Amino acid sequence: MAGEVLFLRAALHDLLLDRRKERRSRNLRACLYFLIFALPFAFYAALWARSAGWLRVGPSTDVVGVVRIEGEMADGNAASAERVLPALRKAFESDRVKALVLSIDSPGGAPLEAERIFSAIEAWRATHPKPVVAVINNLGASAAYMVALHTDCIYAGRYSLVGSVGAILSGWDAHEALARLGITQRVYASGELKSMMNPFVAMSPQADAKAKELVEQMGRAFARDLARQRGARLAQGVNLVSGGVWGGEEAQRLGLVDEVATLDQVLKARWPKLRTHEFGPGSAGLPFAQAAGRWLAQALAAAQRPVQLW
Repeated sequence: MAGEVLFLRAALHDLLLDRRKERRSRNLRACLYFLIFALPFAFYAALWARSAGWLRVGPSTDVVGVVRIEGEMADGNAASAERVLPALRKAFESDRVKALVLSIDSPGGAPLEAERIFSAIEAWRATHPKPVVAVINNLGASAAYMVALHTDCIYAGRYSLVGSVGAILSGWDAHEALARLGITQRVYASGELKSMMNPFVAMSPQADAKAKELVEQMGRAFARDLARQRGARLAQGVNLVSGGVWGGEEAQRLGLVDEVATLDQVLKARWPKLRTHEFGPGSAGLPFAQAAGRWLAQALAAAQRPVQLW
């Protein structure tokens, strides 16, 4: 009898140990699954929500807000209006932001992107007055420089490249190469200019004239904007709308920028007692998805492109 009791006790003890080990194993697996899947997903979701403007995290003390315009100004890119405007809105609407700096490093891009950005800046300055300056880092050209024109002051580094005031419309002409292969494309258009940028059909004189007219119209509008915003500060006797770029010091002499200084120098000189707060825009989406998206966009880029400011 005593032996049976001891046996039952030993069996119960072993059963309890097995249950504890099984419970610890389940808990450990749950923790591992959480660390491997749930935690990274929550982290990336929070980053995406913040960069998209859904998760508002503002400064708790007085700061200088920094909004970045970096890369090509095209739909879907970090420098697009869709991505820059939420960052600008948060910076303007925050009472803690005492001044705003546009950190520019862009070759330009679509003129409408620039127009949406500087129009929003002008509208928000009317309702939330605060200093707004632009700092050109490596490159501030064309549409990116157009945005800088609509700030209170433009800075550029000594080795920055500034300018490229003008417009460009580009496309491929592959009809002769296809003709050698005996390949033609049938195009049915409602008007003689409807397919003017089709790379597989020879461009007519009328289409060629229309393309030049569009580019010249855009270039003249940019030139008027330059004269209106910079006025008497522009040097006389220099063709500033040739599409050329200049280094920072030369750009200052020509009146394209106000002072030669880097971003760090501007922040230290103008607001030495204020810390900076980055408003982005960051990269929306997961890093691997962003890289895949860029690759796919480049692979599927059409030969026909809209008017660009480069």
